[in-house]
Amino acid sequence: MNIPAPAATRTPAATRTLTCRAVLFDMDGTLVDSTAVVEEVWGEFAARYGLDIAEILRTSHGIQAADTVRRFAPAGADVVALTAELGAMERVRTSGIVALPGAAELLGSLPAEAVALVTSADRTLADIRMDAAGLAMPATAVTAELVTRGKPHPEGYLKAAGLLGVQPADALVFEDAPAGIAAGVAAGIRTVAVGPNTGELPAGVLHIPDYRAVTVSVEPDAAGRQIISFRL
Repeated sequence: MNIPAPAATRTPAATRTLTCRAVLFDMDGTLVDSTAVVEEVWGEFAARYGLDIAEILRTSHGIQAADTVRRFAPAGADVVALTAELGAMERVRTSGIVALPGAAELLGSLPAEAVALVTSADRTLADIRMDAAGLAMPATAVTAELVTRGKPHPEGYLKAAGLLGVQPADALVFEDAPAGIAAGVAAGIRTVAVGPNTGELPAGVLHIPDYRAVTVSVEPDAAGRQIISFRL
């Protein structure tokens, strides 16, 4: 979910080069800006039950919807039914959904077989939002229904690395949310934070505002395997 969290103060870092064999992207807030839809849907949820919308938005960024419902819904509420209702609301609301600056160009420059999407959204919602943002869905996608433990657990990122046939050390994660960043780090994958809502960053995590200044080159190594180099 692309839910705004408090921004952290950033000091611009020197240009860095990172190399990998596979690239794993979160969706909301990382490739797709769906802030308007998310705030609208969760605002209606908060109003229905008299909840603090600011607290919901602050703590739910990057978390599966069911986990947020489970945390905030009144005692006795049908979590499964309520999660399904909220999901249905999100699927029909696409106004204002756009790609992050430079995201389309970056995806288009990467080898398709070396890219995966790892999102807390289900597959239907992921398809809708990627399409609304004008972005091609990667052939490999790990969505909410394909994991048993959502972010910040590393299961999704480890599963995606396995599907792409790479070790965690040979992959690179792009994430925007504290929960997702924690998941990438816990998976043992180098992680790049994107945008203003990342919170305080763990040691070793680089930060970029968006993809406009990111450049990519792809070259074979001595064994003929592709090496992807990012300049951030």
